[in-house]
Amino acid sequence: MNTNRLPRPFSLTAYAAFLLILALALASSASAQKKKKKDEPQQTTSSSDIVSVPDQAKIDNTIGQFLAAWQVGDLDKLHSTIADDVSVVSGMWSPPVLGWANYSASYQLQRARVQQVRLERSNTLIRIAPTGTVAWACYQWEFTGVVDGAPSASVGQTSLVLEKRGSDWLIVHNHTSLVQSTTPAAPASAVPQPAPSAPSNPN
Repeated sequence: MNTNRLPRPFSLTAYAAFLLILALALASSASAQKKKKKDEPQQTTSSSDIVSVPDQAKIDNTIGQFLAAWQVGDLDKLHSTIADDVSVVSGMWSPPVLGWANYSASYQLQRARVQQVRLERSNTLIRIAPTGTVAWACYQWEFTGVVDGAPSASVGQTSLVLEKRGSDWLIVHNHTSLVQSTTPAAPASAVPQPAPSAPSNPN
């Protein structure tokens, strides 16, 4: 018989005491968490509250990715922000462009004429419909770059309609307006200078 071993009753008693302490610790922890949850005020949320914060950030990110892709000419990234059934109204006097394939072809022709593109966005406003699946956004933009080899600058405004498809917000409609700059009438003796052209839809 091994005399160094603790008697069996003492071992079971110690083990039972350990289990009891552990159970009490877990129970008090669970009770504290339950009490904390009970003490916290119940938050009531409307359908607009549920989508407002995360979806506004997603929409803003979609717009940022769209403009970044437009600037650098990344067609795949651009397509990731635009729906296949998009409609686009440019700032020029031209019919709407319907569908990604038509927009992509128009964009590539335009982008080939432009270098050193810089596009700044400001005063962005985003609104989400109560359904949480449709949103609209508008912003002002300033474009500078080299168009057909000549320095060019223009400003304008864009309104977007976006739809939530799956977990992504995609642009389904883009309406861009150019702000025409006005210049004072030149004296009769002055030689008129040609104005630099701007891309038809810099966003």
